[in-house]
Amino acid sequence: MIHALALILACQLAGEILARLVALPVPGPVIGMALLFVLMLASPRIAQSTLPTGEAILRHLSLLFVPAGVGVVGHLGLLASHGTGLALALVVSTVLALAAGAGAFMLVAQLTGSTAQQEGPHDG
Repeated sequence: MIHALALILACQLAGEILARLVALPVPGPVIGMALLFVLMLASPRIAQSTLPTGEAILRHLSLLFVPAGVGVVGHLGLLASHGTGLALALVVSTVLALAAGAGAFMLVAQLTGSTAQQEGPHDG
């Protein structure tokens, strides 16, 4: 488990270094995750060794949101003064994200020739 965690953190560090050196608009952890994904595709052994550690991290993912919750509570005054704008931004971005997802789904369905209504296992 220690080796897998070290690999995950090393990929994150490599992503951070690459993002800062090249001034990429992509966050370092995202680059690190892509790097880890490539490593896992290249070596099934790496994928198998990191699987239990990744599952353990995901099981306790809610613990990673505690600092964010504390930060929100610590800035309630700022949240109160900008709450309307933040709420509007959240609603608009959620609607846009849903629309983009639906649009992408429809585009892929159209490109692959899928139909919206296909027969299920109990149909005709």
